[in-house]
Amino acid sequence: MSPRSRRRPPGDAKPPSDEIYAIFNDILRHARELLAVRSPLDAELIVSEILGSWWGRRSDEVGTDADEVVGEALVDHAGRAGTPAALALLTGMAYLGTSRQAAMAEHAALGLMERGVARPGWADRVGMVAAEECYTSRDVYGDQESIVCTYTYGGAERHALIVVVDHNYGGMVRDAWVSSQVEKVLDHCRNDGRDNPLMRFEHLEPGRTRALLETALRTTDGWTDPPVNEGFGSYHAFVRARVRALPPGGRHPAPPVYGRDRRATLAAQFLASDEAEELSDRSAASRCVDRIIDYGCTYDSGRPLRVSPIKCERFLLEWVPRKVLLWPTEQEAMPHVLAAWVRWASRRTGLPEEGVRATLDAVWDATVRFAEAYRDPTEAGLDRELVERLLPDGDLEALPRRAFALPFLNGRHGKVDLTSLNPADPGDRRLLLEFEHPGAPEDHLAEHERLAARLWAGDPPQLWETAQILLDLGYERHEILHRLIEVIDRHGGDADALRGALRALRHDRPPAG
Repeated sequence: MSPRSRRRPPGDAKPPSDEIYAIFNDILRHARELLAVRSPLDAELIVSEILGSWWGRRSDEVGTDADEVVGEALVDHAGRAGTPAALALLTGMAYLGTSRQAAMAEHAALGLMERGVARPGWADRVGMVAAEECYTSRDVYGDQESIVCTYTYGGAERHALIVVVDHNYGGMVRDAWVSSQVEKVLDHCRNDGRDNPLMRFEHLEPGRTRALLETALRTTDGWTDPPVNEGFGSYHAFVRARVRALPPGGRHPAPPVYGRDRRATLAAQFLASDEAEELSDRSAASRCVDRIIDYGCTYDSGRPLRVSPIKCERFLLEWVPRKVLLWPTEQEAMPHVLAAWVRWASRRTGLPEEGVRATLDAVWDATVRFAEAYRDPTEAGLDRELVERLLPDGDLEALPRRAFALPFLNGRHGKVDLTSLNPADPGDRRLLLEFEHPGAPEDHLAEHERLAARLWAGDPPQLWETAQILLDLGYERHEILHRLIEVIDRHGGDADALRGALRALRHDRPPAG
């Protein structure tokens, strides 16, 4: 379905393909369950499950959420079907769908009612919920919290929505479920907060809860392949609607901003502390703590002082091996600097002693695995000077794409010694590209310059992902460069269109022979 077809007014959608038509008919058969239930809560959960059957998927053709493309086509199909089950589904989608889906579903449902199609008994009560109280059950580390919100339908059918927000993944929603045993849920959380020194149970102001959950849902929806629990898709639409039922007006606090000076001050305070006194290589320790602070500021919502077993393990075993160029002295120092940082930061944040011990245990448990996980690129035969030229920012993840973009960094170009050129500098980069493409016209070199600049910066990430897929398919590097240039020339000014075109390019196979 094209972007233009997605902007058609309600009732004027493009007819689905035979395959999609069959899927929609299966959905309408599933929707017959809505005719057998009496509770609006049960009906909303069934509709949410239906909408969740395609949540999180992407359309390779247009690079957008299938939730948008498929959901709107389903509304049109249900309106055409005109059955009681179709009306029941549209009634639920008018409350649980996206804003556009809801408007389309309400329009289609009114048309069916005018034709005399019978409404389900719960139709007048669907979505008529009132929010009661909101709570958070969270660990003292700040890794994860379960937000508990209670609701009723006019005082009846009280239920609790539990939403798990994971702050190790940028504060995204990773799971959700519903319980009618409200007091049992709350008692469990209260007891955990009272008996477990590493847990807290607190009341949350509903407006602030709404702001927090709206931000968390946007974070989840921003992932191409969100790492949510398996059943979360079935609850996504329900969560979205229940969040809208909370009163507006709250504010989710913006993460603190750590500029260069503030980060440098934090590093200096740590290095002057008692906890850092035993670090023997002060130069390596300084570079390591800079990385620890960068990780907390950039990947942990501006919280460099927050420490936890999970955060330290992810830092040592996932982020550093993938993202950071360390020299041998820094590789050896990193776990020791991290342990000293844990002790220092915990003292400043007031983390309970039980939490400090558990975090330090996690650091030492991960130390041996860190030595195995970190792969120094110079150990694979890459020249250290070459690596330093390609990674002036130390972004280890960028090494393969930058080497792909600029493979010729040695030799001579006329009177110019290529080893003296800085590939991060646009002017020097131009000379490197002239060496690779001798005699090429100016406009052709400019195209290669634009592509090299994008690959250097990883903008967008799908550019290098697509190049790797084309390499796996058997394309030669030079042909891949020209295919990427063509896509950038056509769609470089439209980020969404560019991502969609790159996805489509991945399905092209080289001609045989």
